[in-house]
Amino acid sequence: MPHSCGFCGKPFPSRGGVKKHIATRPECRRKWESMVKDTDDEGGAPTEFAYENHSFSPLRRSRSKSFGLDEDNPEGQTSFERYQRYKEGEGEDEWAPFCDKKEWGLAEWLVKSLGQTGTDEFLKLPITQNHTKPSFHNNRSFLQKVNELPHGPAWSCKKVSVKGNRTDENGQSLHEDVELWMRDPVECIKDLIRNPLFKEHMVYAPSRAYQDEAGSQRLIDDMWTADWWWDKQVKLPQGATIAPIILASDKTMLLQFRGDKSAWPVYLSIGNNAKEKQRQTSARATVLIGYLPATKLDCFTSDARSLAGYRLFHRSMSLLLEPLVAAGEDGVDMVCADSYIRRVYPILAAYVADFPEQCLIACCKENRCPKCLVVANERGNPLNSLMRDAELTKEILERRRSGQHPVEFDEYGLCAVFKPFWANLPHTDIFMAFTPDLLHQLHKGVFKDHLVKWCLDIVGEDEIDARFKTIPDYPGLRHFKKGISNIKQWTGTEHKEMQRVFMALITGAVPSRVVIVVRALLDFCYYARLHTHTSESLDALENALTVFHAHKDVLQELAVREHFNIPKLHQLSHYVQSIKLFGAADGFNTKLPERLHIDFAKEAYRASNKRDYEEQMVLWLQRQESIFWRTTYLEWVAARAARRTEQESEYNSDSDDENEGFDAVPVVSQDIIHVLAKTAPHPRQSVQHLETMHGAIDFLPALKLFLQKHLPHNHIVPGPQDRFDIFRQVVIILPPDPRVSELPKCLRVRATPETLPSSSGWKPGSPKQFDMALVSSDGIQASKALLTLNAAVRVAQVRVLFRLPRQFGAYSRPLAYVEWFTLFREPDELSGLRQISRSTRHLRHNSAVIHVDEIIRPCHLIPKMGQSVNPMWTSANVYELASEFYLNTFIDLETFSLGDQGGTEGRGHVIKKMWHFFLE
Repeated sequence: MPHSCGFCGKPFPSRGGVKKHIATRPECRRKWESMVKDTDDEGGAPTEFAYENHSFSPLRRSRSKSFGLDEDNPEGQTSFERYQRYKEGEGEDEWAPFCDKKEWGLAEWLVKSLGQTGTDEFLKLPITQNHTKPSFHNNRSFLQKVNELPHGPAWSCKKVSVKGNRTDENGQSLHEDVELWMRDPVECIKDLIRNPLFKEHMVYAPSRAYQDEAGSQRLIDDMWTADWWWDKQVKLPQGATIAPIILASDKTMLLQFRGDKSAWPVYLSIGNNAKEKQRQTSARATVLIGYLPATKLDCFTSDARSLAGYRLFHRSMSLLLEPLVAAGEDGVDMVCADSYIRRVYPILAAYVADFPEQCLIACCKENRCPKCLVVANERGNPLNSLMRDAELTKEILERRRSGQHPVEFDEYGLCAVFKPFWANLPHTDIFMAFTPDLLHQLHKGVFKDHLVKWCLDIVGEDEIDARFKTIPDYPGLRHFKKGISNIKQWTGTEHKEMQRVFMALITGAVPSRVVIVVRALLDFCYYARLHTHTSESLDALENALTVFHAHKDVLQELAVREHFNIPKLHQLSHYVQSIKLFGAADGFNTKLPERLHIDFAKEAYRASNKRDYEEQMVLWLQRQESIFWRTTYLEWVAARAARRTEQESEYNSDSDDENEGFDAVPVVSQDIIHVLAKTAPHPRQSVQHLETMHGAIDFLPALKLFLQKHLPHNHIVPGPQDRFDIFRQVVIILPPDPRVSELPKCLRVRATPETLPSSSGWKPGSPKQFDMALVSSDGIQASKALLTLNAAVRVAQVRVLFRLPRQFGAYSRPLAYVEWFTLFREPDELSGLRQISRSTRHLRHNSAVIHVDEIIRPCHLIPKMGQSVNPMWTSANVYELASEFYLNTFIDLETFSLGDQGGTEGRGHVIKKMWHFFLE
């Protein structure tokens, strides 16, 4: 993302460039020093349960090397730097053990695309043997070369013998031997924290981010800007560096439609890395550290099997995370991505899991909250219950183990797991570690399973379906052409697509207090999804839940709900606390582990022969990792050479020492960019075509008024004989909004007429698409307009995108013919949505020709449907037939954040600059 100096405005490609610039430019450095000076820096069981452990390494056939920090690496070299030095010392080129770049490319393709049988068949092809002639002639020799490549921490296996309470025909207790596949988590953390590809995204100390220079408006986004890291940092020795561990686990089926084979992967990432990088599965910033036993435990009776599963899980996790105990207590020297050696304390900070797994980890029953001590039948009330205490829980479990019967054991809903895996992990509060689950708790749980069902019970399926069918088109919006009542299987994406239109769709169809309930829960869903939070947005998040609880009794009055003792609904009460502790909830979504299952479980299983598959899976994963490691190493070598050349030309006398202590970097957003096709796809279109196909009935009068205003010296009057080059759409690139994303947002505004199917029937037709857009109504360019819904911003329907013909002179700015809507009226007092209608002049649509760069962004209107939708309305004609509309501010997070829409306060504060102050 581009960055700029906050003092002089000079742009730079990276944040590091801004730091170097301010350190060497006296004027900017004096302003920075003054800013920092003036800102304060905040500093029992039913059966005997026995285990026998046997450890062995199954991957002895691999001869590859791992290049990281050990006692023999005092220079502080990253793994890439050590590997480069090793190859130079051995006299090998960068492609070894392969012959050259072409053979390496072939090897990369074979590992990623073909299985072992396919590789053998490919290498036996005559064209491969006679023309390609690789240095490996079959799959075995090929894999020998792959095994020589470096990879991450090695895999090992521990066998756990589980003694059950069932007996065989001889009266002997049945037992099962299960396998725990694992990698050393400390070595995995070393691998992540020293990866030079993460250098620009890695942070080693907590910071405070502020919305203003005075430091009065705090921002929370990544983990290092939240409270947990600050609280732990002051408890550790001076100079200590924390590696906040984020664990995720989720049991998954290996085959979707058949079989009962399952796997239980455990993933690890560290909070030092930016959450945007953690979400990139291709970056491998989240790594697999183990497969837990996913056994049925048939050696136990049905009544004891659940508790046995709890105990096996905790025993396995204890073995897997055992290296973290000493590392968290004493710290470990690690080379970091910036080549510095730091004393790193890996501490379990956050755990991403769905609700059943949270209860499993917390050793509590599933009818209790895994975070607090709320009574089982009071989870629907807005209570401030005491949080679970890890030390007290361990004490209660120990007393139960010794034969006592503490009353708290039943009051807290605990299970008899006497050795929870988190008991010995230093500085860890496992109950606080559970993070919000946006996918299962919000999108699927509270919204789809409850809110939508309540509204269906009130309105009826037919009316809801008719309303969904009537929703107008919008670029990228899922149109439910057949409604929603007949959809059997939903995804998280479809849940969010419903949320984008549900507020305006349901308004008028349900009683007024139900509208308030819907608005409160949708507000909560959208505020919870923000990538950056302020104190105002957190207050709004809490207030939305308060409003829901204040009006939820209307659902009981309407007999659509008997009680609100809903576990997922109760979990919402912990969101604000979790965000303050660990950062925005988008960094802990369970959607990521489910996506990782494809790469680390399902694809690995497909590559096996389906028998004793765990060992084959980890070997396949290790080879995939070797190829990825070599690919990223080669990219690093190329980037390093290019960066060295760039730095030599741009910073001749700069040194890293000059930048020490510089820790505050103002970041300035960029302008809005409008992009049209280089060549108009529909050149020389007649005025009659624009009037009939585009509906631009007042095109010529509007163009005449535009020319009089902007080209007063032009004496050519446009007429029916003129022809215009027409564009199908304009792409609008919005600058990054820190509340929503670190990346620019690309949106489209379309102006395409209806196309009929071809006479042959091979090419289907397409409906007309004349999108709505927010436009700067006073002629100011969109890049200079304030992104709020004020009087200078109006809605318009874009009918034509065109350029002026040459006979009118050289005019480079593209134009748009639009039809205006009225100014925004007061928000609807129930839904909070802004209301508008079409603007008319002399009983005709009020139209104008404007500059394309006055278009701010597309927007979405939904007609006011009343209690029952007009049966004549369709998605294609509703913009023409309806008279009153709502501005749909829920169409995306950016629009939701534009301004105060009459709902919960605090929405419209645009983050233009961010100041970061790091704790040293």
